[in-house]
Amino acid sequence: MKTSTPQRRYSLFDRLIGQADNALRTMAGGHPGTNRPNPTTNTEIPELSRAEQRHVAGLMRVNHTGEVCAQALYQGQATTARLPRIRRQMEISAQEEEDHLQWCEQRLQELNSHPSLLNPVWYAMSFGIGAAAGAIGDRWSLGFVEETEHQVCAHLETHMARLPSQDERSRRILAQMHEDEAHHAEAARKAGAIQLPFPVKKLMTAVAKVMTQTAYRI
Repeated sequence: MKTSTPQRRYSLFDRLIGQADNALRTMAGGHPGTNRPNPTTNTEIPELSRAEQRHVAGLMRVNHTGEVCAQALYQGQATTARLPRIRRQMEISAQEEEDHLQWCEQRLQELNSHPSLLNPVWYAMSFGIGAAAGAIGDRWSLGFVEETEHQVCAHLETHMARLPSQDERSRRILAQMHEDEAHHAEAARKAGAIQLPFPVKKLMTAVAKVMTQTAYRI
């Protein structure tokens, strides 16, 4: 008679150690992602003026920082999620966000630029917010995901409109990110997300505005 091997149950301390490793890899660019092909495949590096290059680098730096925050939010929520299926959903979404990190990093390198120097600060803040949302309850945590992704989609649409017309490489990256974020929002809704109160949504918008303004420059 065959006996099944019991699965290891990770304690909160185990998960926190794992999150510390995740934070270090997020800052150092060491995530494996899902091995999806880069959306820029078969597109040429566009010719940009120096002003256009600085502008695109600023936009992609903002998007990279947004993905750092998303990684932290999902990992924080996964740490305190009560239901295993919700924790797993957060972990899967975080892995897909790793692809976005890689693509933004590669585009920044092509632009001879760098990620935001404030990323460690934003990661720590976002992880704390995500963990707090998860601790309040899974439906509230999912509601936070849904609203975050809606705001990210709107932000990506704005950035795509602000790109130079010849920069198809950046546009393809942002378009794929937009598709993924919309999927994450829909998955959260179907999983039972609760609608956040209007003041909470406004606060999230205000915090995002501060992040985008600082990451564009620093």
